[in-house]
Amino acid sequence: MINTLCLDFGNTRLKAAIFHGDQMIQERVLTDGSPETITGLLQEFEPQRSILASVINHDPEIESLLDNQTKFHKLSALTKLNFSTPVGKPETIGADRLALAAAAVHFFPGRNNLIIGLGSCITYNFINQYHQFLGGNISPGMDMRFRAMHEFTAKLPLVQAEWNIPLLGYDTKTNMQSGVILGMAGEIDGMIERYAARFGNFNVVLTGGNSAYFASLLKNRIFADFNFLFKGLYAISEINQ
Repeated sequence: MINTLCLDFGNTRLKAAIFHGDQMIQERVLTDGSPETITGLLQEFEPQRSILASVINHDPEIESLLDNQTKFHKLSALTKLNFSTPVGKPETIGADRLALAAAAVHFFPGRNNLIIGLGSCITYNFINQYHQFLGGNISPGMDMRFRAMHEFTAKLPLVQAEWNIPLLGYDTKTNMQSGVILGMAGEIDGMIERYAARFGNFNVVLTGGNSAYFASLLKNRIFADFNFLFKGLYAISEINQ
């Protein structure tokens, strides 16, 4: 079977996944996106194919490296997709959102799909039953909200998420944690309800690095898949081979 290296360079984390055939066998959080790090992955897994989705200014040398040692594809506005993008400027759609849309069409064809990605930002990505990516919404993510309260005030500390969040915060830290996490859960539920009221045959997927905090807090029925973006990258890689 063919090994495929999928690289996701996001604003918060740089990650890699290895597929053996169509099965994801390993995921890595990378320390950096240097050519040395990528060389290590190529030596360890010996992939025949590779695909890169990047929303940052990465080292261009890694593209040459991947192109020389694998059948390489860089996700861009020129990529062949399993859906259409009838929006104003399709070339401005982020690589991460393209991958999520591709995964939705691959795994849930013929459905109205809302894919919610929880990373640096919350992205709401809507792909209709005719496999058209129509856009969606973007709002600040969890870490961004914590940083904003710290950086734009004089005395609020920089706090991080924890698992047992009280509804009623009992000190500054828990007040901030409750406000951010439960506030985001309320926002996500509200968005789901707005989409569901407008579209039938409706499916919701929750994914991204921070989705574990919210899967159990939402009152709406969702499908949680932490690796949905990588599955979309793999599907796009197959289409473009």
